[in-house]
Amino acid sequence: MALSVVLLSGAGLFIRHLSNLEHLDLGFHREHVLLVTLDAEHSGYEGERLSRAYQELLGRFEVIPGVRSATFSGNTPISGAGAASFVTVEGYPEKPEDRRRVSINWVAPKYFETLETPLLAGRDFDFQDRRGPRVAIINQAMARYYFGTGDPIGKHFTIDRDWKGFGDDMPFEIVGVVGDAKYYEIREDTHRTIYLNAFQDGNVSSKFALRTNVEPTAVAPEVRRTVRELLKTVSVERLITLDDQVDASIVPERVIATLSGVLGALGSLLTAIGLYGLLAYTVARRINEIGIRMALGASRGDVRRMVLGDALGMVSAGLVIGAPVAFWGKSFVASLIEDLPVKSMVPIVFGAVAMIAVALLAAYVPARRAARVDPMVALRHE
Repeated sequence: MALSVVLLSGAGLFIRHLSNLEHLDLGFHREHVLLVTLDAEHSGYEGERLSRAYQELLGRFEVIPGVRSATFSGNTPISGAGAASFVTVEGYPEKPEDRRRVSINWVAPKYFETLETPLLAGRDFDFQDRRGPRVAIINQAMARYYFGTGDPIGKHFTIDRDWKGFGDDMPFEIVGVVGDAKYYEIREDTHRTIYLNAFQDGNVSSKFALRTNVEPTAVAPEVRRTVRELLKTVSVERLITLDDQVDASIVPERVIATLSGVLGALGSLLTAIGLYGLLAYTVARRINEIGIRMALGASRGDVRRMVLGDALGMVSAGLVIGAPVAFWGKSFVASLIEDLPVKSMVPIVFGAVAMIAVALLAAYVPARRAARVDPMVALRHE
């Protein structure tokens, strides 16, 4: 009983942890997005020619039936590490000890529309930006850190080091603020993030994202055909839904939740079988006692309650031993796995309630059998 309580509590803990990760607000909508990775390394396309080809390809993708919008980015959500650098923000004298690298992602127009990341202020990028001053969009975390409650639109910043062709004398104007989103991994805190116009910097990426009105994989054949027709020397390297990419990042949690659930169910089954056998044997041994009780006026309900009470007594003993062990085990596992809901008592309550339900279910048949005993037959029973 105690072991089953521990197993069921563990199953409830890991399943709830997985559910929390699956329903976490990522800052974008993962459903109905197809991620397309192209291989243009040896295609002969580069520089301005590649930029023009990819701009045309975006237009071709958007006329595919079922596609709502298309874009590309240097990093797709929940895909691992990306670029980062120090920045100097106009009007913000940052202390050296407080300086942190800011994440940088090069994106095409309609990136936020495609991922459904909310645009909180200002405007999105435009293809015409390539002919004007350098512009950037920042996320809410960066706006809050550098500008507080002030308006960041129109402010400037520079990327500190000479990296990717940038230097201190090349300012960027902030033209928009978007909601916070997770990019490196699902468990991370939100980083201060800068989005740069990929066409303006000539830093185009081969990682496309298409938001669809239909199942994303349904447009995959047309996507391949479009790439083949427009860019004959460029091949489609990878097709995956954003849903699958996010799910792949929590495979360890899903495996642990599944295994703990199976172990909890197996422990409960073994406990139910053992409890049933024990109560059935006990009822058989107490046939004379049950007959005497019924002859003296005990009702069938009284007999059922007696047998169920025995079962609940065993469960109570198991809970007294198992609940503290489960509570200690929860704290121990939390030291190994981050973000477990250790403060919640729901997993332990779940284990206790499940064990009581299993015990009552296992005791039902012996209790029913005991209540149907004929007093006269029971009194003659040896």
